[in-house]
Amino acid sequence: MKVGISHLIMGGKSIEDFFKESAKAGYESVELCLRREGELTLQTNSDTLKKIKKSAEELGLSIDSVVQSQCTGNLLADGEAQQRSIDETIAGLHISAELGAKCVLHTLGGLNPKLYYDDAYRNGVQSLKKLAPIAENLNVAIAVEFVWNGFLFSPIEMRNFLNETGSNAVGFYFDPGNMAVFQYPQHWVRILGSHIKMMHAKDWTGNALNGRWTPLLEGGVDFPTVMRELKLSGYDNAIISEVDPGMASIEATAEAIRKIIKMAEA
Repeated sequence: MKVGISHLIMGGKSIEDFFKESAKAGYESVELCLRREGELTLQTNSDTLKKIKKSAEELGLSIDSVVQSQCTGNLLADGEAQQRSIDETIAGLHISAELGAKCVLHTLGGLNPKLYYDDAYRNGVQSLKKLAPIAENLNVAIAVEFVWNGFLFSPIEMRNFLNETGSNAVGFYFDPGNMAVFQYPQHWVRILGSHIKMMHAKDWTGNALNGRWTPLLEGGVDFPTVMRELKLSGYDNAIISEVDPGMASIEATAEAIRKIIKMAEA
């Protein structure tokens, strides 16, 4: 497993500065973020993508994941909104492939008063079925993350949802901090198993009403059990920090991730 960090948490730093600071702090893997505006968008040309990839490689970093959710609409919608989201996700998959990433993070979208849960479920499966062949051809997995959008709140439901897409190119993006608010992250690892494509590292203490984020290994996530279950699942990809540097320095978080990785060897 590799020690990774996400550009999501780096407070508007340029990609070049993000790479330099990450390498200096001892990270091996990075996650980039597609946005509507900025350095990396759906319109970024191939020459720029090659430069970004080369810049990472020269610093000894691998670009293992790309966050697409901030610019790829709502895959749970229907009609024109759904198709627009599918088209944007396809563009994001091609960009991710050019960067050398093997995984894209997608949060699918969200519900609204007129978009009922059962319709959203069917639309989501339909969208991912259309995207799966493209992801397979590009060798870039689409990893659905559990977030607080009122959708797929059970590991069994998430597993069934992913199974309905019928493709190994559609999987799960595991973030123990996100489900520690309500549940036990290790349960998700055992139930999702080989569906897990990538992992964020966050920690949480308390519950949904009185909880808060903490530095890694200072919250309620049972990382020894999580890592034991991850090892049994066969997971061997990066563990990517999403810890706010204002809470813990990126150097301290890198060291915490190394300790977490060693737990899988115990």
